[in-house]
Amino acid sequence: MASEMNNKIASGSTVDNNEVEFFAAISDSWWDSKGPFKPLHQLNPTRLKFIRGAITDHFGLDATSKTPFADLKLLDIGCGGGLISEPMSRLGADMTGVDASEKNIHVARHHAEETGVTVNYLHTTAEALAETGEKFDAIINMEVIEHVADVNAYLAACKSLLKPNGIMLLSTINRTAKAFLFAIIGAEYVLRWLPKGAHDWNKFLTPKELQTACEKAGFEASEATGFIFTPFGQKWSLSASDLDVNFVMVSTPPK
Repeated sequence: MASEMNNKIASGSTVDNNEVEFFAAISDSWWDSKGPFKPLHQLNPTRLKFIRGAITDHFGLDATSKTPFADLKLLDIGCGGGLISEPMSRLGADMTGVDASEKNIHVARHHAEETGVTVNYLHTTAEALAETGEKFDAIINMEVIEHVADVNAYLAACKSLLKPNGIMLLSTINRTAKAFLFAIIGAEYVLRWLPKGAHDWNKFLTPKELQTACEKAGFEASEATGFIFTPFGQKWSLSASDLDVNFVMVSTPPK
């Protein structure tokens, strides 16, 4: 398993080695819903619902189909253990997942083999993949951009990976006092949902900053939608107005 191998990190201008090493250290726990990735397992149904809805709407697909993405080529950047890549494959997508951590890719491949899901997992970076000339209908960037070393270079690589009529989905954490309280103090120190040091508040982006960065890279960015957590019900939901902590944004090439 991942703990038995050395972690090779794919090099690139957008890669923050410290961030990659941090998550590689706990990579064996990706599919443990009660482990250090518990918050992502809780959030996953809501973000998967958003992803499915955004992509089907963008391409005018049949939302009632069991495999609406059958004719689409999707890319999951920073795929980790495959929490999003596997469900997208089940929806019919020609699915590729990439991660700068070799350990994460090892875990993802092993789990896909166990579950019989077909995903093309690659140990590489967005910019290295872009150099191959690959193009995708949709790019999924969930909780990744706050961990990269160079936001502008990263988004430029994403732009070159997207087809002219494609769609990119980005989710991240807002740089607010509330996000510091809930996403760092609460999640890492009080509830201990995440290991201490999982996030750096200074690397969080506000919706406006992310929108501006996307536009600089050549995208048209939509208004953001919030992901909000209800402690009593232990559930996540979408919000059109509450962007104080987690949010997601749709970006497309100019029409």
